Amino acid sequence: MSPIGIFDSGYGGLTILRTIRQLMPQYDYLYLGDNARAPYGTRSFEVVYEFTLQAVRRLFQEGCPLVILGCNTASAKALRTIQQNDLPQIDASRRVLGVIRPTAECIGEITKTRHVGIFATPGTIRSHTYDLEIAKLHPDIKVTGVACPMWVPLVENNEAHMPGADYFVRKSINEMFALDPLIDSIILGCTHYPLLLDKIKHYVPAGVEIIPQGDYVASSLQDYLQRHPEMHARITQGASLRFLTTEQPAQFNDSATIFLNHQVQAERVVL
Repeated sequence: MSPIGIFDSGYGGLTILRTIRQLMPQYDYLYLGDNARAPYGTRSFEVVYEFTLQAVRRLFQEGCPLVILGCNTASAKALRTIQQNDLPQIDASRRVLGVIRPTAECIGEITKTRHVGIFATPGTIRSHTYDLEIAKLHPDIKVTGVACPMWVPLVENNEAHMPGADYFVRKSINEMFALDPLIDSIILGCTHYPLLLDKIKHYVPAGVEIIPQGDYVASSLQDYLQRHPEMHARITQGASLRFLTTEQPAQFNDSATIFLNHQVQAERVVL
């Protein structure tokens, strides 16, 4: 079997997996969560790179010809180094793709004011990866990033729909619009944040577009496979789904249900 591999430090990548499978259910998929070492958002560039490379190697060992880093922190801090330095030595025929580029590509068609906000983890904001990617593609767009360190814990502790989450969501939104009141589009630059979407929409000013990444990553992957028939031919199409975690499987299974709305059975691995 040669599945599409999807990696995340935690559970947020499950939102990417869900939207990719909705668009392309025919492929085999293998999800790997490094849940025992999550979150990555506050870790150094070197550590995120080291952990992400370990995960990519494991997914390659499991037969994945293509791996999606369904994690903004890993995409920001590790993707380029893995693509440029490691892939040529490991296996030049395999591919590792991230979630930031597809989102940056779409934003030019969405914003009218050319003022865009990013909500993300501290690590992603510090990396300035979104700013750089958007500047390359759309140099006229002004980007304002706000770090939301409390949002991931709220989601992972199943507090996203509780009243306590409102305080932190409102606080970050107020901070963003104090920095730039002309923002008309906000990228959710962390794969956990779609679970806070209802609250975010409630507190942003009317007319502001909220952009979860899943749909754009899924359509970008579909386009990639159409443009690369050699990769499409390598991926098996048995519509299967398998989960690996570095955490205790029972804990992963419970938390994954929050993101997928159905029961899963994970296997434990050591990276």
